[in-house]
Amino acid sequence: MIISRTPFRISFFGGGTDYPAWYRQHGGSVLAATINKYCYLTCRYLPPFFEHRIRVVYSKIEMCQKVEEVVHPAVRETLRSLKIERGMEIHHDGDLPGRSGMGSSSAFTVGLLHALYGLKGQTTGKKQLASESIHIEQDILNETVGSQDQVCAAYGGLNRIHFSQNGDFSVQPMTLTRERLSELNSCLMLFYTGIKRTASEVASSYATNVERRSELLILMQDYVDQSCAVLNGKDDLTAFGELLHKTWDAKRSLSDKVSNPQVDALYNEARAAGAIGGKLLGAGGGGFILLFVLPNDRAKVRNRLSRLIHVPFEFEFSGSQIIYFDLEEDFAEHDKARDSQHIEAFRELNPDSSRSAS
Repeated sequence: MIISRTPFRISFFGGGTDYPAWYRQHGGSVLAATINKYCYLTCRYLPPFFEHRIRVVYSKIEMCQKVEEVVHPAVRETLRSLKIERGMEIHHDGDLPGRSGMGSSSAFTVGLLHALYGLKGQTTGKKQLASESIHIEQDILNETVGSQDQVCAAYGGLNRIHFSQNGDFSVQPMTLTRERLSELNSCLMLFYTGIKRTASEVASSYATNVERRSELLILMQDYVDQSCAVLNGKDDLTAFGELLHKTWDAKRSLSDKVSNPQVDALYNEARAAGAIGGKLLGAGGGGFILLFVLPNDRAKVRNRLSRLIHVPFEFEFSGSQIIYFDLEEDFAEHDKARDSQHIEAFRELNPDSSRSAS
């Protein structure tokens, strides 16, 4: 059995420029960070005593005989990509809900790749995990998703990520003092709006005709430069919050699906209570909202938004990790022969075995 732990992320600036349709023409860059909220994937080779060969547990439970029968798209295509032929059991657990703007789908894909490679006894680098996850989501599943989430999940940390026109990417960690990181962390508040949406549906409303929105995307990419300068400077971080507010206005202009009256009302309430800026995380449309609030105003904002779930967090710097690995008895030969007379004979002699094991 093996367990991977992969962090969720918060994206500050540059969102939209990490879509291939944009950065393969113009290049792109984002500023984002991972936090100490995680996606956990538990994987093991399934012993040969069950009637099913594949069991996948997430918000649903799937029990299948063949990889092609798996409904969960990322699980199906990751198993197929890694040529997993043995029986497999996969369990997913997450600290935060999916479809909420925290990069959960990509964290799932990165974590699953990491766990399955580990189960096969193969080590993987962070760049390989990110690149293969991007390939699965964008090229195989044809999802309208950007490329920052996979990189964040694999690498961890507070990074400026640059996307090149040739499709490659580079990760530049922000080398801030512990005090500066603590100052930034103390000014950020994360709230769950309770509104679920599918990122690809929202993103498809603006990511497919990026040239029509080139001025906005150039502006949002420029905010990456400005925000990095603020973080690397010595002045207080108020300007960082003001840039987040400008990003809120810019991103809302990308598409009418990025926000809605309910979300706008929440943001206006937060601003009235003292928040300097903020943004919907991910593609937009709902999910989590990140606010920049000076420490003296945090209590007022929390009281004003008391109907929402406030999620305290800290930055994390490890990225996807294998946190548990235990070698079990190897049933590989039995697994290959599970449809042979040996397995059938076992079941005839033990008619209650499949019921008790399910």
